[in-house]
Amino acid sequence: MQKEFTIVVADDHPILLEGIVAVIKNEFPRAEITTVNNGADALQKIAHKSPDIAILDIEMPFLDGIEVVRKLRLTTNKTKIIILTLHKEKIFFNEIQDLDIYGYLLKEFSVDEITKCIIAVLNNEKFYSNSIDKYRANNQKKHPEFTKSEVNILKLIATGKTSKKIAEMLFVSVKTIHSHRYNICKKLQLKPENNSLIKWVYQNKNAY
Repeated sequence: MQKEFTIVVADDHPILLEGIVAVIKNEFPRAEITTVNNGADALQKIAHKSPDIAILDIEMPFLDGIEVVRKLRLTTNKTKIIILTLHKEKIFFNEIQDLDIYGYLLKEFSVDEITKCIIAVLNNEKFYSNSIDKYRANNQKKHPEFTKSEVNILKLIATGKTSKKIAEMLFVSVKTIHSHRYNICKKLQLKPENNSLIKWVYQNKNAY
């Protein structure tokens, strides 16, 4: 591969960091690579260099990968982010998906996956490790899609808010909240009574 691009790789595990860099150098010899071993340095390098891509470990000293992305998203930085994680479940929280992350790689990745991921991201496409993609597909099949209003209500229900309190916070009527709750229950095939929605919310926090 002769694609020329700039990339920052951030991971506090030296062996893993060296392995990723070795793959990139071998597959993309013209790539300009910058390495760091903590989140604070990653944020500084990405903000200063605005690389095409940044590969970030989720768990790093000073700032974790997600905190780095959150801070970058408050700026005009356009770097495409690839996240490294040990646990596939962690990437499916909406707060992470909302950050417009381009790639998700498990740390058990193969050389082939790193190469495919970088190529996909350079082409403005999203990429998921095979096992993550299967988990994601199963998760999407299991749960219906919710509107933005429904998601907001589900999140507030998860914090223990009553319909009256949610209505006050969202500046709508209690009747409107009840209508949303009814529609959510219908999508989930839940009976509105017996706190079935509340139980579902607490058991499925990664589904909305």
